[in-house]
Amino acid sequence: MIHNFNLRIYYEDTDLAGIVYYANYLKFIERGRSSLIRELKIDQGTLKDLGFMFVVKKISAEYHASAKLDDELKVETKLSELSGAKILFDQSVYKGTTLLFSSLVTVVFISEKGRPVRMPIEIAEKLKQFAA
Repeated sequence: MIHNFNLRIYYEDTDLAGIVYYANYLKFIERGRSSLIRELKIDQGTLKDLGFMFVVKKISAEYHASAKLDDELKVETKLSELSGAKILFDQSVYKGTTLLFSSLVTVVFISEKGRPVRMPIEIAEKLKQFAA
C-alpha cells in the first residue's frame, strides 16, 4: 500500500531562481513519513517518553525535475523493507504524474542510549500494511 501526503509550494520553499530549494525535498519526505506514522496511530511523543525513537540513518536521493511556487505536490511513501529495528522507506515526490524527486530512506528504531533495538510487535504490525 502507498501512503500519500499532499502539499503546496510556498514562497519560503523556493530559492533565488524561483524553484524549490533542494534541501526542502528532505523536509517534504519527512512530513510524508511523519504523516504515515501518525495515521497508523503510532504516538512518537509517547515513544520518546518511554525512551525510544525513530531516526534516519541513511538517505539516497535523486532529483529529476523542479517544482515552483504554488505547485501542488504529492509525496508517496511505501515500505521496501521492514526488519526488527530497521525500516527502508521508498519515497517519491510528484507534481501530477511528473516525478520530481525519489529517495530511499533507512530509518532505525533506537533506545535513548542511541542503540538500535527491536520495534515492539504492535508497531511492526501496523507498519506492515505499507510494505511493498
